[in-house]
Amino acid sequence: MPYLETSKSNRTFYRLIPGSADRPYLVFLHEGLGSVTMWKDFPDILCHATGCPGLIYDRLGFGHSSPQLCPRTVHYLHYNGLVELFEVLDSVIAEKPFWLVGHSDGASIALIYAAEQPVRLEGVIAEAPHVMVEPVTLEGIRRTVRTCDERLRNALSKHHGRMAERVFTAWHEIWLSPAFRHWNIEYLLPSVLCPCLILHGREDPYGTVEQARLIASKLSGPCRLEIIEACGHAPHHEATEIVLPLMIEFMKNCHR
Repeated sequence: MPYLETSKSNRTFYRLIPGSADRPYLVFLHEGLGSVTMWKDFPDILCHATGCPGLIYDRLGFGHSSPQLCPRTVHYLHYNGLVELFEVLDSVIAEKPFWLVGHSDGASIALIYAAEQPVRLEGVIAEAPHVMVEPVTLEGIRRTVRTCDERLRNALSKHHGRMAERVFTAWHEIWLSPAFRHWNIEYLLPSVLCPCLILHGREDPYGTVEQARLIASKLSGPCRLEIIEACGHAPHHEATEIVLPLMIEFMKNCHR
């Protein structure tokens, strides 16, 4: 399996998807409980449909990457977007143009990164991004913790192995901590100048439609917001037949 040797002797697992050399990479950023494997075959389908090469990786502490030994802080998404993502991009696809395709935590990371206005970034597709802590988010996480059963634990073990329990605990402990209640990255949104497609499921248990609309209203670059009906937190899995054409069309219209 391909690994990137990063700082402090950490290893980051990644997977490349072949595509046309004259097309930008699609870089997939997984959710807060996610991994390379949790995307399933969606990245391959999107890359094949667009002709773009792809890059998927497990952030530190997830999947096949090295464990994250330090406790997660309120700044963890900034670290993921401004340190870890920069290092992966510069090491694996140096000098290549790319799009970011982020889901949940990954979508927030994509927006944080995009606010830096990197020259190689052509656009962002953000599924279920969060830029603030809403009451519905906390209740959704509490519900998941209360109902966590053997099936969920087995599913997480399938994707994270021995790190599964640590992944789950780190996720809900930081979001439910008093220190995280005031986390907010709205201030970054006006600095995002690249094209952005915002996708949000109407029935998302972790975020409201109002937050998705707020995000879209504050971005400075070209933006399209799509609310996916009868859909929860993972539009790319729950409504593939709807979001796949939306992504393809948006990237085609924004192609430089």
